[in-house]
Amino acid sequence: MRMANEFQIFPIGNVQKQKDTVSIAVNKKYKDALLGLDQFSHIIVSCWFHESDSPKKRNVLQVHPRGNSKNPLMGVFATRSPRRPNPIAISTCKILSIYGNIIYIDKIDAFDRTPVIDIKPFIPSTDIISEIRVPGWVG
Repeated sequence: MRMANEFQIFPIGNVQKQKDTVSIAVNKKYKDALLGLDQFSHIIVSCWFHESDSPKKRNVLQVHPRGNSKNPLMGVFATRSPRRPNPIAISTCKILSIYGNIIYIDKIDAFDRTPVIDIKPFIPSTDIISEIRVPGWVG
């Protein structure tokens, strides 16, 4: 029996970037999980920033946003930095097409071969926020 603070995350696929083509190759054993996804225009993709996964990088708690020292020092939870206790990235992507176990998308903030850990459909009534506030460095 697992304790509440123990869990495992498995990749369900990976990002593929080749020239002008960006896609998510879903592992074939999860292909059936794509049923109906083609009815949506956008997806929310969760990735594991494997290139930022080290004990040293997981202990970084403050950064200058966007790696720019002119931006104020901020806690990583107030930034999109890949250096964080759990290097999880979340991107909203437009679906261009789906063929078999490959989802072709417009773009993603991840490197080629980045492990994908989850995919969810973008649902406007749930995912859009009408009143937002951001600091000045966001632009």
